Amino acid sequence: MAYYYMEPSRTFSEFLLLPNLSTKDCTPANVDLKTPIVKFKKGEEPDISLNIPFASAVMQSVSDHNMAVALARSGGIAFIFGSQSVEEQAVMVKKAKSYKAGFVVSRSNLTPSHTLQDILNLKEETGHSTVAVTDDGTPKGKLLGIVTSRDYRTSRDSLDKPVHEFMTPFASLFYGNSGISLPEANDLIWEHKLNCLPIVDEQQNLDFLVFRKDYDAHKENPQELLDRNKSYIVGAGINTKDYEERVPALVEAGVDVLVIDSSDGFSEWQRDTLQYVKSNFNVKIGAGNVVDREGFLYLVESGADFIKVGVGGGSICITREQKGIGRGQASALIEVVEARNKYFEETGIYVPICSDGGIVHDYHITLALAMGADFVMMGRYFARFDESPTRKLKVGNNFVKEFWGEGSNRARNWQRYDTGGKQGLVFEEGVDSYVPYAGGLQENLDKTNSKIKSTMCNCGAKTIEELQRKARITIVSATSIIEGGAHDVILKESNLSGE
Repeated sequence: MAYYYMEPSRTFSEFLLLPNLSTKDCTPANVDLKTPIVKFKKGEEPDISLNIPFASAVMQSVSDHNMAVALARSGGIAFIFGSQSVEEQAVMVKKAKSYKAGFVVSRSNLTPSHTLQDILNLKEETGHSTVAVTDDGTPKGKLLGIVTSRDYRTSRDSLDKPVHEFMTPFASLFYGNSGISLPEANDLIWEHKLNCLPIVDEQQNLDFLVFRKDYDAHKENPQELLDRNKSYIVGAGINTKDYEERVPALVEAGVDVLVIDSSDGFSEWQRDTLQYVKSNFNVKIGAGNVVDREGFLYLVESGADFIKVGVGGGSICITREQKGIGRGQASALIEVVEARNKYFEETGIYVPICSDGGIVHDYHITLALAMGADFVMMGRYFARFDESPTRKLKVGNNFVKEFWGEGSNRARNWQRYDTGGKQGLVFEEGVDSYVPYAGGLQENLDKTNSKIKSTMCNCGAKTIEELQRKARITIVSATSIIEGGAHDVILKESNLSGE
């Protein structure tokens, strides 16, 4: 007969944290949200850690290259959606990786014989206002000049005007020599009041560009998530159907972390995908989603570097309605964390857990971390921001952004449903919707991080690991949930209380 779990399947809203002693040094300013994203051995450091415990979901309506840059700039990671062509996804990864906070390989290059029209076309294609002019039009060719938006006027200059007639020639450029350090390059930028400093070798071949805006951005965003080359760390989603074609292209594009995107990850298809990646590439890869001990162990033993937890808890996910399968996010997380901790005790290998779905309020993030998740993945949260790829619309008197599930007819991402057989979307497991527009990512993320840090201080914890050790969590009743909000009063409007 079937096996029955008689304990109810619980959600985050059914739990609260109890306060612990807050010591005088336990203040939000002293809280560190750094957290591992890939597995590591006891006593060692993970190859990749996040500076804040946030990942954006592998969704068309959430994670493109713009979100990847914005989130990495804040210390988290975006997983660029895989429900697009291999070529298009690889281009997005390259674009995100090119936002290097330091020495940049020039991405916009032309020859002196190109025209102003070519400059404008390239600017529209890349968004770059600085173009390096080299003898062969390559990023490493002999540097002959630089073109910026100050070198031409479209209202007066002919569109067929050759680049060599209006570029700033090399003889008039300030430049650095190959081998110069980043601080030295920035000193030259400030000394000569430059926006861009080219770095050239002894033969005048272009090596890199250093931009003032990167210096400013780094100072403004000290939590930036950077690789060894000072490029942003970027993730990408893959499926279990075309991975032999997709993974090589993403690795070549420079992706740092992969994740298998699936509504149910407890499958032999995921094992095959993991083993292929681990046998052929030196790249980190997460797997999932699972909701219990068995699913966790199966994927870890297959080679996964982290595990995603959650089936059917996303705000646009209707898997539970359509198929009657899934589990309350809190119950799923509690069991998987217990299995992870036991696995760590037995093997000395720590496998990070990503809680994916079921987050409605900001405090649910803190609860997920307290319950043992190392980071959370969210879709609706990030879909609300300017940096998400969807349209901003006005519906009634309110601004909204479009938000649709990967299992919806709009996305038609049938590849994430590992059921074999027909290659297509037979029925929907996601909806097409709107979410309230919330402005820019940074402002909202700062507010959420402030809430998390404040709650951690109430729990007497200055790190996520300490929170997981010290947290005391209680089940709440339906009545106490009502008691926890404003009640029995007439509310005034406030612009400080929102999510």
